[in-house]
Order: sequence, then C-alpha cells, then structure tokens
Amino acid sequence: MNRILITGASRGIGRATANKLADKGRTLFLQGRDEAALKRVAEEVERRGASATVLAADLSDTRAIERMVDSVGEESVDVLINNAGLAIVKPVDQITIEEWQESLAVNVTAPFLLSQRLLSNMSEGAAIVNLLSIAASNGFPTWSSYCATKFALDGFSRALREELRSRGIRVITVSPSATNTELWDSVSGDFARERMLDPGEVAEAIAFALSRPSSVLVDTINVGNIAGTL
Repeated sequence: MNRILITGASRGIGRATANKLADKGRTLFLQGRDEAALKRVAEEVERRGASATVLAADLSDTRAIERMVDSVGEESVDVLINNAGLAIVKPVDQITIEEWQESLAVNVTAPFLLSQRLLSNMSEGAAIVNLLSIAASNGFPTWSSYCATKFALDGFSRALREELRSRGIRVITVSPSATNTELWDSVSGDFARERMLDPGEVAEAIAFALSRPSSVLVDTINVGNIAGTL
C-alpha cells in the first residue's frame, strides 16, 4: 500500500485516516476543498515519514475530479478511500433540487467516478474503501437526502465488490455511527457529541481492514459507540 488517495482529508475521519496510514515510504494524495487545511494535514503526514500531495478540488465538479485523476498520474493506486461526504439536514419539503443534486454528486457520483477512473491503474491486492454511515441502513427524520446517498453508495459498493473479486481488488465499506466531526457544527439540533465516536476510532477500523492479507476481504465494518447511537 504505497500510494493512497483519501477524499475529505482536510478534517474529521479523513484527517485521522491520513495520519493513521502515514507510514514511511507511502505517498498520500489528500483531497479536500480547503487547501490551507489540506496543507496542514500534509505537514502532519510528512512528519510521520510519508510524502503527501495536496489535491484541492470540489467533488461536485466532474471536471475537477478529472484533474485530480490526472494529478495522481498513471502509476498504480493501491488504495482509494472515498471518505468525503455532504449532509443536507432539512425537512424534505425544504430541500432544493440544487441541494439534492449536490448531495448525490459528492456522496455517490464522486466515488463512482474515482473508482471508475482509477481502476485501470489498480492491480491485484488493491482496495477501495467507501465510508458509509448508520444512515446507510436506517432512516432519520430530516436526513432524507443523506440517507438516500448512503443507501446508494452501499448498493454501489456491494455490486462493485462482486465485480472486482476476480481481479483480486477488495471493496471495503466502513459504517460508523455518529462521529464527532466538524459536520455537526453546521447541523442544528441538540446532539450529545460527547457520546459520539472519535474519528480516530473509524481510522483504526479502516487501517485494520487494509492491514489484512490481500487474500482476506473484510467486506463491511460497523463501528459504534457502546453508549448507543444518537
């Protein structure tokens, strides 16, 4: 696992995962929209011995995704981690078509496009990790667009897993319960963030799945707080 692309790497689970996987000799490609924050994560990664390339891009823009792929180059990508996610939390009758389409673009279309474009440079033993959520298996009031995208990403992951078995490429899904990230700063409501998962615990789960021999597929990991979900 020498070349790893992580989306949503500027904060939260993505940042924790970048630091967890930052072993000497590895190259991490770090995507996010906040270039300054990405550069700070790149510095953290490099202090741990890995090298880092910052890919500032908006995943709702298909042209930006194509530029990202070009920047990664033609050398084999060993791991793609589709972590970036967008949450629109509103009653269904208040969600605009623009918000709905942006949610689909970031949460579903971007993982599809990145998987599709990078597969030609993936070889046996490579892995694609898709970050789901408890919202991929449960419905929550006012979270309809988020739930829809996570259910869709789960379905895509299941089909892709079977499609790539013969090539020896693993498709792993990690489904955390509520995790204490910056996402909650923009969500109205009274949430017990002290009961949420720490992003580092999700990063540990990702690292564990990737650490198994290439012949071993840990296909789905559900990670929850023992105190219960919110």
